[in-house]
Amino acid sequence: MGNILVVNTTAAETRVALVEQGIITEFFVERKSDRGCVGNIYKGRVLRVLPGMQAAFVDIGQEKAAFLYVNDVYNQHEAYLLDAESDDADIPQSRGRTRSLGPIEERLKEGEEILVQVSKEPIGTKGARITSHITLPGRYLVHMPTFDHVGVSRRIADENERLRLRELMSERRQPGTGVIVRTASEGVSDEQLLRDLEYLSNLWLEVLKGHEREKAPALLYEDLDLSLRAARDLFTDNLDELIVDHPTEHARIVSFVERFMPVLSTAVQIYDEAEPIFDAYGIEIEIARALGRKVWLKSGGYLIIDQTEALTAIDVNTGKFVGQHTLEDTILQINLEAVKEIVYQLRLRNIGGLIIIDFIDMEKASNREKVFHTFEEKLKQDKAKTNVLKISDFGLVEMTRKRVRESLVQKLCEPCFYCEGKGYTRSRETMAFEILRELKRQLPLSQASELRVLAHPEVAQLLVDELQSALHELEQSSGKKIQVQAEADFHIEQFDVGDVPNSVEG
Repeated sequence: MGNILVVNTTAAETRVALVEQGIITEFFVERKSDRGCVGNIYKGRVLRVLPGMQAAFVDIGQEKAAFLYVNDVYNQHEAYLLDAESDDADIPQSRGRTRSLGPIEERLKEGEEILVQVSKEPIGTKGARITSHITLPGRYLVHMPTFDHVGVSRRIADENERLRLRELMSERRQPGTGVIVRTASEGVSDEQLLRDLEYLSNLWLEVLKGHEREKAPALLYEDLDLSLRAARDLFTDNLDELIVDHPTEHARIVSFVERFMPVLSTAVQIYDEAEPIFDAYGIEIEIARALGRKVWLKSGGYLIIDQTEALTAIDVNTGKFVGQHTLEDTILQINLEAVKEIVYQLRLRNIGGLIIIDFIDMEKASNREKVFHTFEEKLKQDKAKTNVLKISDFGLVEMTRKRVRESLVQKLCEPCFYCEGKGYTRSRETMAFEILRELKRQLPLSQASELRVLAHPEVAQLLVDELQSALHELEQSSGKKIQVQAEADFHIEQFDVGDVPNSVEG
C-alpha cells in the first residue's frame, strides 16, 4: 500500500485518515453537531480586560468566552483600511503599522468590537484561543493581511525555486500584507499562484465588508469542512490517491480538486465495495488501539499512556521481552522500539501540551544519547511543532507538542460516569456511529426484511432523534427496515444488531 488519503462520510460525521506506506499517521473526525472552529473569523466584543494577565476575554458567540493574549492583539482601527488610490480598490491594503505596542489596557477597551480569528479550539474547560492577526489559507499560499512578510515553506529545498517563489510574491502582494508560500507551491506556475493570491485577497475583502455590516458577535468567515480541508492541506503529489466512500462527497471533492489542483483530479477515487472503507484499510483497528491505555510493542514490551488536562505521561515497560544479550542491551532495544511507537502515537492521538516520557533507565550515557537522538530524528516527521529536553538523570524526557485541537481521546470519549470520572468510556455519539457502521456491515448479509438494534437508552435516543436521517439513508439503500430498542440494563458501550424474528425472507 502506498500513500493514500481515506475519507469516510455519513450523514452526520466525516472521518479522514492519512495512510503512509500502510501506516495511519494522521486521523481527523468532524461531526455536524460539534464542527470545529479553528480558522473561523468573527466580529467579537471585548467582555473583560485583565491587566494582571495581559489578556482579554472576548464574546464571539460561543458558549465560553474566547481568550485573547496581548501579543495577539492588532490595531484594527489603523490596519483594516482600503486604499482608495490603489489600482484595484477591491483588494484590501494595510496602513499604520508604526504605532508602538503597549499594555493590553491601552490597546483594548471593554465593549469594543474587534475582528478576530480562532487559533485553538476550546479544550476542556477553556474557551477558544483567538488572535487578531488574520491568516487565510489557500491551496498554495497563506494570505496574511496584517503581516508585512513573505515566507517560503522550509520543506521546499531547492534554492532557485525558493528564490522564484519569494520574488514573485514580493512583487505581486499588496504593500504591507504578507504571504506564506506553502509546500504544495513547488513547481507550480506563476499563473496558478497569482490566481490563488487573488482569490484570498478577495476573500479578505468580503471579511472586511462583513465586519462593517454585522453586529458583534458574528461569524464572518467559516473555514472549509473536513473533507475539503483535507483535500486542500493533505492531498499532495506525494499521495497516490484520495479515496472516498460517498458519491455526493466524491463529487464535491472532485469539483474542488479540479478548481484548485486539476493535475490531481484523476487521483480522486470512489470506493463502492460492500465492506466499510475503514475496515478494508485496517483503520478501525488502529483507532481502537489508539483509544487504549496500553500499547503493545512488537518485541513484547509495552507503553502506558495516561492523559490528564495538564499533561500526558508515557511509561515504557519491558513487558514480556527478555532480550538475548545483556540487560543494558535489552533495555536499549526496548527504548529504541518505544521511540518509534511514541512518535507514531503522538501524531495519531494528536496529543499536545506538556508530555513526560519515562524511558527504562540506562546506565550508559552513550545509550541515553542514542535514544535521545533517535527520538529527535523521528520527531522531524511530525508536522506539529515540538520542543524536547534531553533525558534527565531519572530517565525522563520532557517535551511540548503544539496543540490546536482536541486529542483523539477528548474527541471520541467522555469522562466515565461509571467510575466517577477516573477513566473513559466511548461517548454516546461514538457508540451511535459505531452502531451505524455495524448496520452497514450486516444489512447486505442479512436475509431478513427487518433488523433490530438493542442499545443503551441514551444511545438509542440519539439514533432515533439526531441520527434519524442516517438510519433512513441505510433503510433506503438496503430496502430493509431498522428498529431501535432501548435496553435499560445495557452498558453505554454495549449494543446488539440482529434480525427481527419472523422477518427472515423465505
